[in-house]
Amino acid sequence: MLQVNYIRENREKVLERLSVRNFKQPELVDEIIKIDEERRQAQTSLDSLSAIANSSAKQIGELMRNGKKEEADVLKSETTANKEQIKNLADVLTDAEAKLHSLIVQLPNLPHESVPTGATPEENEVVLVHGEPAVLGENAVPHWELTAKYDIIDFELGTKIAGAGFPVYKGKGARLQRALINFFLDRAVDAGYREMQVPLLVNEASGFGTGQLPDKEGQMYHAGIDNLYLIPTAEVPVTNLYRDVILKEEELPVKNTAYTPCFRREAGSYGAHVRGLNRLHQFDKVELVQVVHPDTSYDVLEQMSSYVQSLLKDLGLHYRVLNLCGGDMGFVAAKTYDMEVWSAAQQRWLEVSSVSNFETYQSNRLKLRFKGATGKTQLAHTLNGSALALPRIVASILENNQTDKGIKIPEVLVKYTGFEYID
Repeated sequence: MLQVNYIRENREKVLERLSVRNFKQPELVDEIIKIDEERRQAQTSLDSLSAIANSSAKQIGELMRNGKKEEADVLKSETTANKEQIKNLADVLTDAEAKLHSLIVQLPNLPHESVPTGATPEENEVVLVHGEPAVLGENAVPHWELTAKYDIIDFELGTKIAGAGFPVYKGKGARLQRALINFFLDRAVDAGYREMQVPLLVNEASGFGTGQLPDKEGQMYHAGIDNLYLIPTAEVPVTNLYRDVILKEEELPVKNTAYTPCFRREAGSYGAHVRGLNRLHQFDKVELVQVVHPDTSYDVLEQMSSYVQSLLKDLGLHYRVLNLCGGDMGFVAAKTYDMEVWSAAQQRWLEVSSVSNFETYQSNRLKLRFKGATGKTQLAHTLNGSALALPRIVASILENNQTDKGIKIPEVLVKYTGFEYID
């Protein structure tokens, strides 16, 4: 959530940065400034009248003690009128604050200066491409055929149990999942992240804190009786560990990692591009979350991007890094790098990770602050990244490593799987 003071004091810059996102409601900015002015005026008047009321109360007490009841009664009648004004102003202030909140949550984060202008994925900037595409034989097939051939993932069985998008992993398929999770967690811990195990259900306050609510409410599974939401990513519970927390500056950076299943409704997703593992309603992911000093957050973003790339290199995957344009970024992000791996069998790029800097957008909602040596508190910056989401990684491993002997397991995973081939 953007800070009202910043919007008021930097109107032109806010509008210019929102245009990079191709934001369709720039009029909200002026409306926010107008309501904020009304709120400030009401607050000033309320503070003034409250001060008068407090002073009058002391005077009335003094007059009564001195036996000047008539003078005290006159002052009491004036105070009664003031109380009515105070009540009316308090109502005006409450209404203005509610209106202001409802408007400001509709504004997305402001893109960083290095974010390219654009409205579609085609306008994303390719930062780098690593490796070469796998060369497959004539009989190469996409992963949904390989999973059936080797009986390692059963999409139809999952459909029977829950519905489309909830696959059942079997035998070596299940062991590959577990191997990847353990590999990603071990690497994260080696990189200085603390492993966390967190709830898979969150309340509204948590969803609001990281920006999923109200923006992505329709994409989340909702347990209505208890008013809880199944998490779309571990980012939500892990970042909310620090909601309403004031850290010491020397505690920064905070580096956490967590494995969780993730749940996304993905309403309206149909077609060949979402077939098989390409898009699921339930999937496994290892997430990284950092809370950092504002001065270091963009250096940390580059470090997190490099770290995710190191995982892709170790898995032997051909990948590219994209600097997302304003119109393709998530609502909450100030800058995002996407990592995509090449599917040789599908002949297309598959997104496997997003690494984002949210600057103070989440921390303002979360009231996540830190206190420096001077004793002054300020908002921290938050970042997160997938390291990694499993489905498309598994799809790429299966497709790019298919051989006459079976599917060759990347060398770094063999000690986790206990086998070299799926056959």
